[in-house]
Amino acid sequence: MRSYQIQDIKDFMKKLLIGEAFDAFLLAEASITTYATFRIDGSFHPEYLGSAEAELLEAEQSGYALWRRVRPFFFELTKGKNPPLSFRIVLRLAPVNVAQLIARSGVSVRAEDVDGLFLNVHFDGTTLTCVSGTSLRVFTLDKALEHAWDEALERFFRKEGISFC
Repeated sequence: MRSYQIQDIKDFMKKLLIGEAFDAFLLAEASITTYATFRIDGSFHPEYLGSAEAELLEAEQSGYALWRRVRPFFFELTKGKNPPLSFRIVLRLAPVNVAQLIARSGVSVRAEDVDGLFLNVHFDGTTLTCVSGTSLRVFTLDKALEHAWDEALERFFRKEGISFC
């Protein structure tokens, strides 16, 4: 687990809410406080969609909505002359990407033993922090997956031009 303080909040928010940089992530949950506090549960409800589209998305996303589907609603909540008082977004790496990360990094954990690889985004009104997180379904003292996830996030930030310390 690593914490990254984002240097250019405005640029990060543009990439998060307007651009497509984070669109491949799944949304676990989010909350935002403006004139009221709004909470979003990222659980995917396939019965809302047509059966063909729902089956495809459900198979790919394992129970969570894609950030790109929720992003416009979250963006609407941030609009206005005042910035949000705070927000918190918990993004998950899609299972197919978890498997790819494991294969590329050569860690010994199996993809089915990974409950999730997370990116927690937190804005407190003045600073924006991203914290990586891992959750496994098995106990291990091996931190190789955690380190591989941190390295992957840092590469992602650099590729997207996100400055952090």
